[in-house]
Amino acid sequence: MKNSRLIILFFLFAECFPAKSQTLSQWRGVNRDGIYSDQNLLKIWPASGPKMLWLTEGIGNGYGSPVVADGKLFINGEIDSISHVFAFDLNGKLLWKTPNGSEFFGEGYSGSFPGSRSTPTVYNDLVYVSSGNGRIACLEAGSGKEIWTVDIVKDLGGKVNMFGFSESLLLDGNYVYCYPGGEEAGIVALDRFSGKEAWKSKALSDPASYVSPFMIKLQERNVLVTVSHNYLLGVDARNGDLLWSFKEDSVKLEGEYSNTPVYSEGFLYNVSGVEKGTGAFKLKVSPDGNSVNEIWRNGKVKNAIGGFIIINQYVYCTSDDNKLKCIDVKSGNVVSTLPHLRGSLIYADDHLYCYSDNGRVSLIKINGAAMEEVSQFRIEKGAKEHFAHPVIADGVLYVRHGNVLMAYEIKEGKPKDGNFNVTE
Repeated sequence: MKNSRLIILFFLFAECFPAKSQTLSQWRGVNRDGIYSDQNLLKIWPASGPKMLWLTEGIGNGYGSPVVADGKLFINGEIDSISHVFAFDLNGKLLWKTPNGSEFFGEGYSGSFPGSRSTPTVYNDLVYVSSGNGRIACLEAGSGKEIWTVDIVKDLGGKVNMFGFSESLLLDGNYVYCYPGGEEAGIVALDRFSGKEAWKSKALSDPASYVSPFMIKLQERNVLVTVSHNYLLGVDARNGDLLWSFKEDSVKLEGEYSNTPVYSEGFLYNVSGVEKGTGAFKLKVSPDGNSVNEIWRNGKVKNAIGGFIIINQYVYCTSDDNKLKCIDVKSGNVVSTLPHLRGSLIYADDHLYCYSDNGRVSLIKINGAAMEEVSQFRIEKGAKEHFAHPVIADGVLYVRHGNVLMAYEIKEGKPKDGNFNVTE
């Protein structure tokens, strides 16, 4: 009887004082794979596109995507040569903005692409961001107050590459991971509460590329996977020990790698390459994470910055020959295509969303290898390249084009009329 009373009291207290949920919001969704869990989304859009809820022209220049967490939206942008982190409510009202040092501008060809490069990472009440020049900051999500900062170049010995630091910081447990690309500090883990160095790894002492890393969680260890200037590589997340590397051969203009690899059912996938190089490939990861072996590669599917999607037994990816391609994961062969599509790709509710580099946003129904473009509209606001990856959160599609961020209602059953809000 006594034990029964204790059990009842335990559950009563548990209901009254529920544990605080641990929420992580980051680049390309919760798993960094471009897949969003939203359901009951519109299966077809009006001819003019889904309803615009609001837009803001106040986020500064850049290519970084937004991230939504706990009723707020966070995004990076450059204003008057300074990197800023912005927080908005979900009606587009600015809550705060915090400067984060000078932003990357580049020289020569890279000078044509100034502005922010990465997406903030939000864990509970803290925001982790990096500028294009490598100033990492930890901020309070509620106020924008700066908690700590670390300079990738000055403090960690990193080297700015041709297009600036572009990775969206990876957070796991008590660590924040970054890739300085220095001789002694290829990869560094920082304590997420203080910014102090937990460990650093030479890895291959290879310069940084533009990839946002991700974590493979295995029974024996967690493997941090990223792409350097010349290699896809994996390190032990506990101490930075190099476990394996896979030579890529797509280097052009200091390595145009921006796609985060994807891990699925024991295999690692990536797509790279512009005019030459590896293209799409599949690697088998050993159960202990100590090694990888190539299964196939397809040099006819090349995509430098648009990402790719794996659903069931297929890889979906736009390619530099201006086609959306569906690849069979077992053979590596292209089994179907859609023409006139090239750009960023995400997925939700049995549909692909493609934000093409010409400003067209397409809704594509998929059923295995079958693909059908059912709706489209064009982004008319903003300037410069259409590089930022779109985001879906709570039935809203967010699209960034330069200094303009737009929010579109894509949830079924919502009102279709009314005026949208414009914020400064």
